[in-house]
Amino acid sequence: MSELPSARVRPASNWSAIWVLPLLALLIGGWLGWRAYSQAGVEIQVIFKSGEGIQAGKTEVIYKGMSIGKVKALALDSSEEQRGVVATVEISKDMQESLRAGTRFWLVKPSVSLAGITGLETLVSGNYITLSPGEGEPSRRFTALAEAPPLSDSEPGLHLTLKADRLGSLGRDSPVFYKQVQVGRVKSYALAEDQSTVEIKIFINPLYAHLVRKHTRFWNASGITINAGLSGFKLRSESLASIVAGGIAFATPEHRKDSPPTDPSLPFRLYEDFDAAQAGIRILVKFSDFEGLEAGRTPVLFNGIQVGSLKALKVSEDLMAATAEVTLDPRTEDYLVEGAEFWVVKPSISLAGITGLEALVKGNYIAVRPGEKGATPRREFEARAKAPPLDLAAPGLHLVLSSDSRGSLEVGNPILYRQVKVGSVQSVQLSRDSQRVTFGVHIEPEYAHLVNSSTRFWNASGITLKGGLSGVEVKSESLQTLLAGGIAFETADLKAPVMATRVPRFALYDSRDSALQGGQAISIRLQRGDGLSPGTAIRYKGLDVGKVDSIELSDDLQAVILQARITQAAKQIARAGTQFWVVKPELSLTEVTNLDTLVGGHYLEVLPADKPGGKQTAFIALSEPPNPALREPGLALVLSAARRSSLKPGVPVTYREVPVGKVVGFELGPTADRVLIHILIEPRYAGLVHTGSRFWNTTGIGVEAGLFKGVKVRSESLETIIAGGVAFATPEQEQMGMQARPGQTFALFDDPQDEWLQWAPKVALPK
Repeated sequence: MSELPSARVRPASNWSAIWVLPLLALLIGGWLGWRAYSQAGVEIQVIFKSGEGIQAGKTEVIYKGMSIGKVKALALDSSEEQRGVVATVEISKDMQESLRAGTRFWLVKPSVSLAGITGLETLVSGNYITLSPGEGEPSRRFTALAEAPPLSDSEPGLHLTLKADRLGSLGRDSPVFYKQVQVGRVKSYALAEDQSTVEIKIFINPLYAHLVRKHTRFWNASGITINAGLSGFKLRSESLASIVAGGIAFATPEHRKDSPPTDPSLPFRLYEDFDAAQAGIRILVKFSDFEGLEAGRTPVLFNGIQVGSLKALKVSEDLMAATAEVTLDPRTEDYLVEGAEFWVVKPSISLAGITGLEALVKGNYIAVRPGEKGATPRREFEARAKAPPLDLAAPGLHLVLSSDSRGSLEVGNPILYRQVKVGSVQSVQLSRDSQRVTFGVHIEPEYAHLVNSSTRFWNASGITLKGGLSGVEVKSESLQTLLAGGIAFETADLKAPVMATRVPRFALYDSRDSALQGGQAISIRLQRGDGLSPGTAIRYKGLDVGKVDSIELSDDLQAVILQARITQAAKQIARAGTQFWVVKPELSLTEVTNLDTLVGGHYLEVLPADKPGGKQTAFIALSEPPNPALREPGLALVLSAARRSSLKPGVPVTYREVPVGKVVGFELGPTADRVLIHILIEPRYAGLVHTGSRFWNTTGIGVEAGLFKGVKVRSESLETIIAGGVAFATPEQEQMGMQARPGQTFALFDDPQDEWLQWAPKVALPK
């Protein structure tokens, strides 16, 4: 048996490999503990008004899209205030420095409003809490906001403050537009410290910040704006979003394109609408007539273009006037000076036409006439009761016409030249001495050359009526002047010099005749003025050569004095030897003479002197027409009779029952024992009268009666039965004698002899 080796004895070890595992576990546990400690969040408490939408262990805290914490527990607020629900939130240590007194927390949940939909992502992930880091001391207890705070002023872009009288339909996140492109949004709004205005904070994206200048104007672009008139209507809106949710728009006036950049610290005014934004200068206007004016709606127009609007209207305590607060376009600033005029325009319908027609649709509006640039600035004005006359600075010719009466003339009546409208009446008022009426007249520029020193104006209102046996003449310048009135003018010489004064003055005559009258002024003395009046015509051979201007009694009251004017052939008429007499209707059994005077009225007939004489302007009218023998051609003869019978001027002188002349007058003979009857034989028949001729009176009827021969009735004609007449006969050649001489006297027999009636000589008559 082999010998076994002896065992070696070694000392026993106290370390065992099994202990590696506990040590490793301890190291891992320590590392995990340290890691857990180092990565453990910070617990804070956030007080919410309500725990609705918040779940412990589920609701996260998200900042800039990353989860930074979670709600650990929810509990009711146990403080005395009991402000709501306390959420214990664990926040990542990385955000520890942001947990300060100014930090704000709020719950994000889906929200639907007119401005849009927010928190849409919470529909999938659920509600979450977010925060906005702030300044201040470190804090672990916070009170959550009821809603998200406005955009921080530190956000890149332009942050501005707008001041408005009211908020309107604006809200948070309402869009801000420039040329209908959204360039920003409303951050927040709040009442100002004085609580009289609303302060609205807006944000403009950095890309568009340069669009806002110092003179930029902002206006509330909410909803739509409709302007309607006779020419149609205009609808204005920035966008569909602004119609629904409201919005703000802005622009810089064209004349302010050089405006410097804005100072964000200075607030801007937010105007109620686009029209209000276009205006900017506030003035006060006092109105005595404020019918139809409405604050916020009544526009201010200049030449049909809106330059402002009525902002407020305050009626005086006595209700007799009102003070209007008006805003005007900034471009009018240089013209709001002494001399600027305001008045209310309202629709008016009259015979002169329709004025203010646009006011039927738009309503009454305020019109303005700017003052002269450079005058003293003003901000308070008193409105006119009616529209002022046309500005003298307007192109064209401005005139002043004066008349004794207004007639039917109104502002707006036409000025006519050859029945073409060339201007209009701009004003009607009393003269300074209140003795006459003055009319301001404007002639259009293209017709200004028609007026010069030879121009005459007259009132063309209504109609002119002239009548006579030949007919009736009705004259009117136009239908408009017939109804409403108007002024017409004529210029005798278009090459006459133009009046040098800035505003020429002319007389306004009552009619065309009086305006264009010229010639020679004369006076005529009459015993009576029956049937005569101003305007009575003076005629020569049927033509008007003048007219009566006025009629008055003489100083001794024994006669009538006519002041007249000769307008044609004045040199031949206004001289010594001229005769005047009144022509009036004459009625007799045989004839009616001057029948036209029954319609046209009496007139004056003139017989110019047949021989040149000295100038004469004062005349005495004849009581009856002059003897025609003195002024008509023919053979003048005298008949001697024992009595006149029924003969009178105008009765015929006949030869073989053919009228060849007429009786022109009668008178007593020198010894008064005979009547001398003057007759006039027409030139063509003068050769029928010879020294052997016999004349007899043909008046009435001759009757011869006898026992055996019966009754014989004799008469020249029916006319001579009634009015009378003279007949004559000339014997044969051997008894004819010499041809009668002018002025020769013949006997006038009562009856003809039978022999005379048988005479029938052959006498050649001139052709």
